Amino acid sequence: MAPAKKRNVSSKANVKKIKIDLEGIVERILKSRKHANDVFDILEFLQSEKEKDITCAVDACCKLFCTFLKRKDLFIGKLPGEDEAIKGEHSPDEKYKIFMRHRYNNCVEILLEHLNHETHEVKESALCCLMKFAAGQGLHPLEDLDWSEHFSFPRELIQAVVHNILSQSSDNSLLISRFQEFLEMEDVRYYVMSSIRDNVATVMDKSKGVVLPVYQSNVFTLMLNINMPSQDSELTNFMVKQEAKHEDWKAAKLHDHKRAFERMWLGFLKYKLPNSMYKKVLVILHDSILPHMSKPTLMIDFLTAAYDVGGAISLLALNGLFVLIHQHNLDYPDFYKKLYNLLEPSVFHVKYRARFFHLANLFLSSSHLPVYLVAAFAKRLARLALTAPPTALLIVLPFIYNLIRRHPSCRVLIHKPSSEDELLEDPYVMKEVDPALCHALESSLWEIKTLQKHYHPDVAKAAMLINTPLSEQEDDISEVLEITSYELMERDLKPTESKSFPLEFETAAHLLERRGEVLGQHFCLA
Repeated sequence: MAPAKKRNVSSKANVKKIKIDLEGIVERILKSRKHANDVFDILEFLQSEKEKDITCAVDACCKLFCTFLKRKDLFIGKLPGEDEAIKGEHSPDEKYKIFMRHRYNNCVEILLEHLNHETHEVKESALCCLMKFAAGQGLHPLEDLDWSEHFSFPRELIQAVVHNILSQSSDNSLLISRFQEFLEMEDVRYYVMSSIRDNVATVMDKSKGVVLPVYQSNVFTLMLNINMPSQDSELTNFMVKQEAKHEDWKAAKLHDHKRAFERMWLGFLKYKLPNSMYKKVLVILHDSILPHMSKPTLMIDFLTAAYDVGGAISLLALNGLFVLIHQHNLDYPDFYKKLYNLLEPSVFHVKYRARFFHLANLFLSSSHLPVYLVAAFAKRLARLALTAPPTALLIVLPFIYNLIRRHPSCRVLIHKPSSEDELLEDPYVMKEVDPALCHALESSLWEIKTLQKHYHPDVAKAAMLINTPLSEQEDDISEVLEITSYELMERDLKPTESKSFPLEFETAAHLLERRGEVLGQHFCLA
């Protein structure tokens, strides 16, 4: 144990010594140009295999080159090659700035490589240093721009950072969560969205549309961390404040932010995604994506493709379609037909069962739906109820009752006058995909009558309600949407608490002595 402790102390002392040495090198370089070649020592530590050496070198590089940017000691404009600078007719001052500009570029390249380092500590320090460089370049551009026509922003550096964060081989979700701090700045967010769109197009076209789970997961995580403003007045936090025509800058306009946001998502969603990612996108689509798009109806192609995947993904896709129909006047005539075909036995067992019935209740809440359509949904649910578990039946039965309450014309499903030639077969066609052709109105809800003999008392009790006139007030199904078999069993096993019934408003201590009574004023029973 003792030797290990000594090694630990020795290691800490060694790291401290390296840090002091690097700080000394930085001070010498900044103090005198004759120590310019010492920058190679810092870059050598930056490429070390030891994590502590790298983080110390990152701090040194950050201090050194941020100071150079402020002093304008880096060459500004189109950078000539080093050999050309030595042979060319450049002044000693220009040669020094060209030399340091090349060292700065070397440092940036190494830091970009460290964004895919094995250790998160190295990744984080490299990212923070690069973003400080970006802020420095924004204030002190390395490009010779005409300020009257151009806007200064380190686009290329931001693009390179995004390119390396979106790794195809390693999960960078932790690093992306650290990068979110910089996405709160309006101009960084705008150019990151543009960089994501370009990067996705390049990578996915190169892979010919083949699913890349790790890469697409990194892209989705990064896009998910982008918080869009809702008003122009919220665009106040900028990394780079333009000296002229700031109001004309696209990064300062909400409309252009929305366009960049829209293009980014559309560019990502046009490629095939892993099935698990379809669900993640569709869950947040109506809350986090559609409200920030300039033309939400452009999502129709993605939502249609997602519906064809089947299962829970189809349900979540219909949720997005309903938002487009309800809020953006999208004409989609097959919406209810597709919803009807989602009613399969598996719907009672999927993870999104509660969400399905919540949304279905919302979709069928309009009193202007045709009677045949509502009857088809009620009948199909009743047929599926014959094989559903008790937890699902406690949702389905109140759901059917609510449909009948909203549409009194559907009461014919409950009460059909008997006749001598009454049919012995159910005319309802379960396999029919079109609710208009399934003959639901010609049938009845005999399945609910059957459920009155169900083994579970709560289900039998709920099915018995069909024997009595339904009340006008709808049942609240939100209380049973999340119920599980375990909770149902616990509720049945829990002893029922005896309810206390009110007998008197005021407790009587003696007979005929209640306040305000005439008998109590004139008579007393001892």
